[in-house]
Amino acid sequence: MSALSPYDLSYPELEELLTGWGEPPYRARQLWTWLWRRLATSYQGMTDLPKGLRARLAAELLFDPPRPGALQLDAEEGTEKVLLHLADGEAIEAVLLREGDRRTVCVSTQVGCPVGCAFCATGNMGFRRDLSPGEIAAQVLHFARRLRGSGERVSHVVVMGMGEPFLNYAATLKAIRNLNHPRGFGLGARRFTLSTVGVVPGILRLAREGLQLNLAISLHAPEDALREELVPLARSWPIREVLAAADAYVAATGRRVTYEYVLLAGVNDSPAQARGLARLLSGRLAHVNLIPFNPAPGLPFQRPAWPRVEAFRRELLRRGVDATVRRSRGVRIRAGCGQLRTRHPGR
Repeated sequence: MSALSPYDLSYPELEELLTGWGEPPYRARQLWTWLWRRLATSYQGMTDLPKGLRARLAAELLFDPPRPGALQLDAEEGTEKVLLHLADGEAIEAVLLREGDRRTVCVSTQVGCPVGCAFCATGNMGFRRDLSPGEIAAQVLHFARRLRGSGERVSHVVVMGMGEPFLNYAATLKAIRNLNHPRGFGLGARRFTLSTVGVVPGILRLAREGLQLNLAISLHAPEDALREELVPLARSWPIREVLAAADAYVAATGRRVTYEYVLLAGVNDSPAQARGLARLLSGRLAHVNLIPFNPAPGLPFQRPAWPRVEAFRRELLRRGVDATVRRSRGVRIRAGCGQLRTRHPGR
């Protein structure tokens, strides 16, 4: 784990720290603005802070954002994937997606992933460690600095990169709250989407946070036996418990839940399985996001042919379940869903 950085602190924690040093409360506001709104790259550039305070901050709070490594760009789509080197030598990948006026950053919450989904390159690389709140937020700030040069800004954040966010719950929520803080980065809560494979305690905890976040749950199968083969962690929480937790989230927030469903040719893409999925979700405030499998080295699955994908979608629609097919972006640079890992050219 890297040393504590200023981005690991909430605003109240930063204020408490500085007032404990004998600084007036407004110094916390100044520092917070430099960190989260002005996107500072060092303490030395914070010219309205006293030199003595800047020196103490440099000595006690490590300002060492992840170092960008290899950058891959799909020029046709405008999708970017960056390898970010962390202070302890570990590395993660993060992605910027451009679509119309949207500038969406896909962030990671762990180095690797402990879930081990059968169709996911990240899951097949194993688990190294959790990220800190600052390391999670730093991925957004990295792309915010890149976009600033062209007069653009990050419009959305999806927590769908490497790792299972609800297995690093506290750090993930702290990063989101910091990015949401109105005195800083100021990204609205409804512009965040938090994705989970169905960690029921995390879903129930999120329902109590009082945040209007978008929740996405990776389902991938309409029955427990197949789901447990594809998502080993599903053995801990059967589908009925996941859906009950999602219902609790809807009741608490009024937000529609998205159910992610990766379509694997000959595995979970039959009309009968579409009907089974419809039976599960009928009558719920739900949307199904169908994701044709994105290939990655070493994974033994295939993407279904388009008629098969469309037949699955139509089967859901006929039974009153809202469904769309996600356009896979960044697949050519292995930045699509399930493709992130840190074996990377140039590392």
